[in-house]
Amino acid sequence: MRKLVFFVGGAGAGKTTLAKAVAKRRGVAILDMDTVLRPAAVALMTQAGLDPSDRDSIAYKTLCRDLGYRITMDAALENIAIGGDIFVIGPFTKETETPHWIEQELAAIGASLLDVDVKVVFVYLQNDKLHYERIVQRGSALDQFKLDNWTDFSHSLARRELKWNLPASSVLYFDNSNGLDEQSLAELERFVYDGSS
Repeated sequence: MRKLVFFVGGAGAGKTTLAKAVAKRRGVAILDMDTVLRPAAVALMTQAGLDPSDRDSIAYKTLCRDLGYRITMDAALENIAIGGDIFVIGPFTKETETPHWIEQELAAIGASLLDVDVKVVFVYLQNDKLHYERIVQRGSALDQFKLDNWTDFSHSLARRELKWNLPASSVLYFDNSNGLDEQSLAELERFVYDGSS
């Protein structure tokens, strides 16, 4: 069965690192919303006379957020429609709070949870301090707004519960506080593939 696997979580949790590590072992394509949206976000923010590196302000969310998810999901669904597996990376905050969101997305290509194996890896860290340290460590200009507004931004890092209609066996809450090692990578791979080849 084709697989649609979401790696979601707060900034700095390591969702992209984890997704890439499993994808590399399995030869699966990934779609990182940050990467997919970046050229459009830079153009839209620049045209609006705003900081093209901003990825977190209200202005950015108004201009770019929903567009980013739409572009990413359209590309993911196109892969699923032709029978491929795909890993999708992004915060997916509003989407994971909407119970029928994934079913509506799949219905757009004539698919359902009966013929697409949807799994979600919620990547989290044990505390905000770890998020802050990792965000600083990666040194991206795209994170400056987060750091400058940390008190408000850190509220978005709280661990969330998935509200989609998925069985518990399709959702993994993955504590990445200690970073990726061979054992945790094997755990992720087992979760995604259920021991299948």
